[in-house]
Amino acid sequence: MKAAEQVRVLQLMLHDTLVGHLVGSQGGRNALVFDEGFRKNPHRPTLSLTIHRDFPGADKLIGEPWVRNQRLHPILSNLLPEGALRELLAQALKIHVDNEFELFAHLGQDLPGALVATALEPDQIPAHVLDSYQNAAPISLASPLRQGHFSLAGVQMKFSMQEKDGRYRLAHSGCLGDWILKTPSTRHRDVPLNEYSAMTLAKHAGVNIPDIALVPLEKLDTLPQINLPAERFAFAIRRFDRHDGQRIHMEDFAQVLVKYPHEKYGSANYEQIGKVLYQYTGDGLGNVQQFARRLLVNILLANGDAHLKNWSLLYADTVTPELSPAYDMVTTSVYIPDESQFALNLGKTRQWYDVDSTHFEAWAGKADIPWKAIRLHLEDTMEKARSLWPDALSDLPMNQEHKAQLIAHWKRLQPDFCIEAGS
Repeated sequence: MKAAEQVRVLQLMLHDTLVGHLVGSQGGRNALVFDEGFRKNPHRPTLSLTIHRDFPGADKLIGEPWVRNQRLHPILSNLLPEGALRELLAQALKIHVDNEFELFAHLGQDLPGALVATALEPDQIPAHVLDSYQNAAPISLASPLRQGHFSLAGVQMKFSMQEKDGRYRLAHSGCLGDWILKTPSTRHRDVPLNEYSAMTLAKHAGVNIPDIALVPLEKLDTLPQINLPAERFAFAIRRFDRHDGQRIHMEDFAQVLVKYPHEKYGSANYEQIGKVLYQYTGDGLGNVQQFARRLLVNILLANGDAHLKNWSLLYADTVTPELSPAYDMVTTSVYIPDESQFALNLGKTRQWYDVDSTHFEAWAGKADIPWKAIRLHLEDTMEKARSLWPDALSDLPMNQEHKAQLIAHWKRLQPDFCIEAGS
């Protein structure tokens, strides 16, 4: 007789509503089994746009378990960190960096958005959850670590922290962080100063951003032992998925388009994002107007990293998607020699220095978005950037060499989008 396969189970809750159960087997099979009450609830909170009650095919998609081997389903996998933070957590847990079930279980109390994952003891697991397992032996999960109970998607080293009296402490299990702190990079110089400056310029051009700040490193308490360069500041951005100690659900566009993090660059384009925003969000026109403004600002900032995971939907009312505030806007070209491309295609091109108004008009046409409504916002963006950015940049803390490179970039853009500024 074949030995029983050990399985562990997580209960998934969204705004006090049972979504279902995530089952991780000894052999690496992971299955999200949706709760029948969640599936049949016409007023259920939105876990993902793909299963929003008004989204085409949602009932069929939610009618069967989501099964993957080794990885979790993309909608769950994208809630986990990448890069250095993931490696740090895997090392502390003594697991492989690709063991996504273990990482998810460890981070389940403070994931991005509002989903909460809680480990169940064997006697707490509903019988139907294991119906598809012929010979399952439920077991308990190992005791969690005391630290590191938050997950922030992305590759940069960053921490969810709580601010009190000007000092920032790591958010531990049961306590929600209200700020994301990004420490200086060991690979690139002055990234916090770069991001603070780029985000400030974006705000001047009409982009909706959260509160941001530069925080002296000596104001950060309880950081893990990590190597940091001899720089003074971390970059802080207020979490828009947290408010007054409450969770607000969100998902990035890798989740929306059901792509894994490694597919964030080459598997979609800005037309697809525009279509989703216009057709399925609450304020469709307002959201695509803000989206177009941000696309243009990314060109002006020489930001080549506006990939799928750097655009998100926010569900402030628990059901209706809206475009989230902007984040992760950085002048990346100063770190990548000869960089001259977007992260995704815009009107069949990725080249900053080729793009003019006609590319945006073609983008709007293919996404079935009224061009006149977009054109006015692009013109307003350029008016603000040309009138405000040159003086604002001189007062911002960006590295002087990076400022000079950004000014040179402005002058190389097509006439529709170039900005004249002193050298």
